[in-house]
Amino acid sequence: MSPRDYLTRLAGLAAGTRFDRLTAATVVAARAVTLDTLGAILAGRRLPENARLADLAAERSAIRAATLVGHPGKAEPMLAALANGTAGVALEMDEGNRWGGGHPAIHVLPATLAVAEELAVDGRRFIEALVAGYEVTSRLGGASQVRPNVHSHGTWGTAGAAVAVARLRGHDASAIRTVINLATSMSPANSWLPCFEGATIRNLYPGRSNMQAILATHLLACGYTAVDDAPSDLYGTILGERFDPESVVDGVAADDRVAVYRIERNYFKFHACCLYNHPVLDAVHALVHAEGFSAHDVQRIRVTSLPFVTRMADPSPANMLAAKFSVPYAVAAALVKGTTDVSAFQDEVRDDARVRELATRVEVAADDTMSLRGAPDRPTARVSVVPVAGQKLTRETAVVHGDAANPRPRHELEAKFRALASGALDAARANEIVEMVARLEHLPDIRGLTALLTTGTRSGDGTANASGA
Repeated sequence: MSPRDYLTRLAGLAAGTRFDRLTAATVVAARAVTLDTLGAILAGRRLPENARLADLAAERSAIRAATLVGHPGKAEPMLAALANGTAGVALEMDEGNRWGGGHPAIHVLPATLAVAEELAVDGRRFIEALVAGYEVTSRLGGASQVRPNVHSHGTWGTAGAAVAVARLRGHDASAIRTVINLATSMSPANSWLPCFEGATIRNLYPGRSNMQAILATHLLACGYTAVDDAPSDLYGTILGERFDPESVVDGVAADDRVAVYRIERNYFKFHACCLYNHPVLDAVHALVHAEGFSAHDVQRIRVTSLPFVTRMADPSPANMLAAKFSVPYAVAAALVKGTTDVSAFQDEVRDDARVRELATRVEVAADDTMSLRGAPDRPTARVSVVPVAGQKLTRETAVVHGDAANPRPRHELEAKFRALASGALDAARANEIVEMVARLEHLPDIRGLTALLTTGTRSGDGTANASGA
């Protein structure tokens, strides 16, 4: 297959993602991803640096057309996308896709929401754009074998989000192909090191992708040109060790349709930390539930999981973000505190002597046969607990709870959203958002939703009456 063929077909898939072609399951998935991602943004906005970035976005904007989620102001769409995307990843509660693209939604939704609000599109057009952008992000990511220290955040999201924005602007397949190449050429080079050190510049990666995605469509309008095949160049020779164009369009039919969109195959997080912790934590919770032991009963713990976890073996993370990338810490916090929600990674828990001491007794090992992309019944983690008294306890887990292959019920997703939104919005407003997203495809104007996402008051016509408007 020639590079031109695969990109033309990918652009055709994106252009052909129309609401009347989507199944009910795809629409349900788009709604769930929208609600979950908005919750992650609302919660992340409460961190001081993210609140100040939103302040800056509002202050520096001449055109204030897009809502700063969880903030009283509005901003120019590129800056709103930057601030919202950055906030949404800060607490590690955003969804992801184990089939490729890392965390597609947080790279695509902020730009999609900002431009959809600016253009006052309806819910159906928003869903079309979100599904198309998510698909491109995941397919490009799944076709890439990136270098070991390249972080997935920011890597493919610029292209996917640019596709979503191009759809909102009414571009055809030819223009979308150009936008993919323009946006890919702006993909940032990001490493895993900030995660392990807890440097919050890492949180900017998705925000920057969203901002540059909107910029890519402006560059197209200005007449800028792109290379013919940017993904093969960037992901195959610079950020990656291999890029497989053929797999990008695997399963795409001649009429630009797919049987199942990637947004339907995602996972939702129910532990507030890096995904590579999740199989381990599922096993820990299962052991505690089955055996009824506590942290006081533990002599030592051995964790065996995906090869990457050996890079997450520091038992003494320096701060909240680093703690989210530490397997020993996450296991210790789960056992001592009995939770792995946002609170488990805050400084007061990290400073708890019981947590810190237990973390030093967690050993981390790799099993090369374990993979997140394996069959649903293939193990992804094995946890063995050696108690102070008694026999060793062992539990294996496969697909994580919250994955499409091991789903959580809708009411749990809604409860997660309410919990994340609780620090920014009152319960009545959160419930209103849940109800509105549940009928997203029926919204005549997406601004009905964005008006609920501001922390300012609302006027009688449902539009935001915020200090930055």
